[in-house]
Amino acid sequence: MYSTLSPGAIGVRTANLREAIAAAKIGGFRGVEFNPVEVADLISRHGADYVNGIFNDADIRPAGFGLPTNWRGDDAAWNSSLLELPRLAEAAKAIDGTRTMTWILPCSDVRPFEENRQFHVERFKPIAAVLSDHGCSLGLEFIGPKTLRESQKYSFIYTMAGMLEMGRDIGPNVGLLLDCWHWHTSGGTIADLLSLKPAEVVYVHVNDAPLGVGMDEYVDNVRGLPGETGVIDIAGFLRSLQTIGYDGPVTPEPFKNELNELPSDVARLSVVGESMSKIFQQAGL
Repeated sequence: MYSTLSPGAIGVRTANLREAIAAAKIGGFRGVEFNPVEVADLISRHGADYVNGIFNDADIRPAGFGLPTNWRGDDAAWNSSLLELPRLAEAAKAIDGTRTMTWILPCSDVRPFEENRQFHVERFKPIAAVLSDHGCSLGLEFIGPKTLRESQKYSFIYTMAGMLEMGRDIGPNVGLLLDCWHWHTSGGTIADLLSLKPAEVVYVHVNDAPLGVGMDEYVDNVRGLPGETGVIDIAGFLRSLQTIGYDGPVTPEPFKNELNELPSDVARLSVVGESMSKIFQQAGL
């Protein structure tokens, strides 16, 4: 496992790949998320060796990318974005950044559970097939907090087991974007983690939960830095992933307003980078 920067997740603004890599270096991260459109365009103009050289020269790994397909849109938007996916997946493969991910709401005002599940399977099957053709895997993130899953008319998948089951119906290259926040708020256990196979974990997010909040009262965008409060057993979480053989990115997603109040991106990168070093040390990694 290795620490990875998603700049926007901690309020850091980067205009391009070189700036994102530079930010990762400042924070002591070993990997960085990338924009597949930018990477595909760079490869088209300069070749894959050029882009790989940018990463290699900085000793930063291309960790993964947010799923670029508009699967939530209408049929026209979805189909249009699907046509672009082979080029982007091929570019990701060329730099060995073959992990992509997206999140799925645990509720809907429009579709009852079974209808919603069928919608997701139908939308993701062709996406997964294209990704598979180019050696890419897809991580689906379940969302845990009860306050969110009860915010709309119909409930939907909000647990690790439920998302894995739907992933198996979509394709063999589909697994989890596993966020310790959602693992915690959905009632997940260490035993659940230890039951996973390495291929079932595509990507990992880390953070912490606020003190003094009941399990049913967590609000999704009110979190803490990884290891900040100790409410989430982050050491047990990471050690369990190591035990099952996960060797991919670990990315902070703290959703902490105080980060925006810091004076600079360098300060944000320093604070978050230190929190990542702390949790890796706590886990003995």
